[in-house]
Amino acid sequence: MIHKWVHYFDIYHRHFAPFRGRPVTVVEFGVNQGGSLQMWKNYFGPQARIYGVDIDPRCAAFEEPQVEILIGDQEDRTFLRELLARTGPIDIVIEDGGHTMGQQLATFEELWPAVTDGGVFLVEDLHTSYWKDFGGGHLRPGTFIEFAKTLVDQQHAWHSREPETLAVDDYTTSVRGMHVYDSIIVFDKAEVPPPEHYKRGRPSF
Repeated sequence: MIHKWVHYFDIYHRHFAPFRGRPVTVVEFGVNQGGSLQMWKNYFGPQARIYGVDIDPRCAAFEEPQVEILIGDQEDRTFLRELLARTGPIDIVIEDGGHTMGQQLATFEELWPAVTDGGVFLVEDLHTSYWKDFGGGHLRPGTFIEFAKTLVDQQHAWHSREPETLAVDDYTTSVRGMHVYDSIIVFDKAEVPPPEHYKRGRPSF
């Protein structure tokens, strides 16, 4: 069984299409009934290595060729570091786990550095940032949406004239772009040099 919001599929294809038919390492948090792992296996092709991560040990039953299941709590940073020791560098992270704020934040903070240049980190079901029973709420500090707003600032730290509050860091030099959709944010990973500009031609006045 698979359960997805219909508008997600166009977003997936927009960002994942370049990886089809290539050797690719995909990590998806949230196995549930295993349907999405089979979808990714079919979509990415026979060269893909796919890891499904879930806290429910029953999900181990969905392991199959090309698909490995890892059981653990994605809010446990020790587990996430052990996961990285198992997977190595990751081309695509799909964060579709428990959808609580602590889970989403820990997963992004621990796994973003392990995403390859040219890779993609997709966080979905971000409407839970507005749901109190998941730790959310409009403008509530500590939600993934509020965290993502700070990442917009951090991406622009090259232009900051207040280095004591906004300075270039590892995130600034590794995020090529952020794409915001209904309930999804996609992060593109790349080595980002300081921005440059130049002038050409003669002034008119």
